[in-house]
Amino acid sequence: MIANLVQQAAEHAEEQNPLIPPGPELLVGAIAFAIVFFFFWKKLLPNINKVLEERREAIEGGIEKAEAAQTEAQSVLEQYKAQLAEARHEAARLRQEAQEQGATLIAEMRAEGQRQREEIVAAGHAQIEADRKAAAQSLRQDVGQLATDLAGKLVGESLEDHARQSRTIDRFLDELEEKAEAAR
Repeated sequence: MIANLVQQAAEHAEEQNPLIPPGPELLVGAIAFAIVFFFFWKKLLPNINKVLEERREAIEGGIEKAEAAQTEAQSVLEQYKAQLAEARHEAARLRQEAQEQGATLIAEMRAEGQRQREEIVAAGHAQIEADRKAAAQSLRQDVGQLATDLAGKLVGESLEDHARQSRTIDRFLDELEEKAEAAR
C-alpha cells in the first residue's frame, strides 16, 4: 500500500506544478484567509488600535508631564540661582558695611586714644610745672633762710626784717638765674 501511495504521488507530481496548489486547496485556503482576516479586522484590529492609541496617549501625556516638570524644575533652578546671587550680594554688602564700621570704630578709638594721651600729657606737664614751681618756691624759701642766716652771721646782726630779707633773697636769686641763662 505504501508503494501504491508513493506511485500515485509521483504521478500526481508529474501532472501538476508544485508551486501552484490544486484548485480546491486554493479555494479553501482563500476562504480560511478571508475568515481569519475578517475576524482580525473586526475584532482584533480595533482592540489593538485602541491599546496602541492608549499607549500613545500615555506616552505623550508622560512626555508632556516630563516637559512640564522640566520647565518647572528650570523655573525653580532660576529662582534658586537668583536667590543665591541676591544672598551673595547681600553678604558682600554686609561684609563691606562691617569693614566700614570697623574702620570707623578704629578711627574713633584712635582719636579717643589720642585725645586721652594728650590730656594725660597735658596733665603731666601741668603737674610737672606745679611741682617745679612748688620746688622753686620751697628752694627759694630755704635758700633765702640760709642766706639770711649766713648774712646775719657775717654782718653780725640779725636780718629778721621780713621785707628786707625778701628783697635780698630775690636779688640774690635773680643774679643766679641771670648767670645760669648767660652760661647757656
